[in-house]
Amino acid sequence: MNRTFKDYALLTLKGMGMGAADVVPGVSGGTIAFITGIYEELINSIKSINLTALKLLFSFKLNEFWKAINGTFLISVFIGIGISVFSLAKGLEYLLHHYPILVWSFFFGLIVASAIYVARSIKSWNAGTVISGIAGIAIAYAITVLSPAEANTAYWFVFVSGMIAICAMILPGISGSFILVLLGMYKFILGAVGDLNLVVIGIFLAGAAIGIIAFSNVLSWLLRKYHNLTIAMLAGFMVGSLNKVWPWKEVTETIIDRHGELKPITERNILPGTYEQITGHEAWLLGAIALAVFGFVLIFVVEGIGKKLKR
Repeated sequence: MNRTFKDYALLTLKGMGMGAADVVPGVSGGTIAFITGIYEELINSIKSINLTALKLLFSFKLNEFWKAINGTFLISVFIGIGISVFSLAKGLEYLLHHYPILVWSFFFGLIVASAIYVARSIKSWNAGTVISGIAGIAIAYAITVLSPAEANTAYWFVFVSGMIAICAMILPGISGSFILVLLGMYKFILGAVGDLNLVVIGIFLAGAAIGIIAFSNVLSWLLRKYHNLTIAMLAGFMVGSLNKVWPWKEVTETIIDRHGELKPITERNILPGTYEQITGHEAWLLGAIALAVFGFVLIFVVEGIGKKLKR
């Protein structure tokens, strides 16, 4: 595919959108890749980093290697992801701490619209696609109700966390950041990014590189052989993940971590009025609704812009 500099700049912007989503637990960069129209190309490009491509690299056939892996596409997207992750980590950490209801409301609307968008791409609905969608909802919901573990900061576990989280990061609806929360590693990894701890970042990225190459082969095969069933399940993943991003929650169980800090480990969804009664804090209802609507509309605005740019 022949692309211009403008096309690659747009790919970098799409990567920035993916990176911004990946930083937030409950939101998937794969969702952004899907709605911006680069999902399948991204999966297939990552899958192409295989033994054949590596032989070209080690034979110093660099041009052939670069073409084989669709290198300019990949580097454009990953530069965008990197820009967002490193620039937004501290800001999102602050917003999630001080304005969690508003942040989660925005992403709730974003994910609802994303699920609709993904479901619309299914070419034909039948009993199989419906069952696949329901299975996706059930799996994602089950993941969201698991209790987080406490952080294990050993380097081997950082590596394994990277392998597991990256698989979720490229699945629409399954958040890699939330998987890190379940593993107890979210704050540790976010802190390492914010503090530029290059050792931890490097080990995490090494695990992520191996995980994404292996998993992309599985996803590419599923999309090729069972496209509608796979897309239905991905849409189901998004719907099931809404349980995690509901803005108003009551903490039902806490633990004291190794640093002596009180941390919530399980929560349940509640209504805004109940939230105010239980916590004594403002439910930000009007602002939450406005941001949810904005997130919902934004998906279809991005879709419209994407269609115009393709013409």
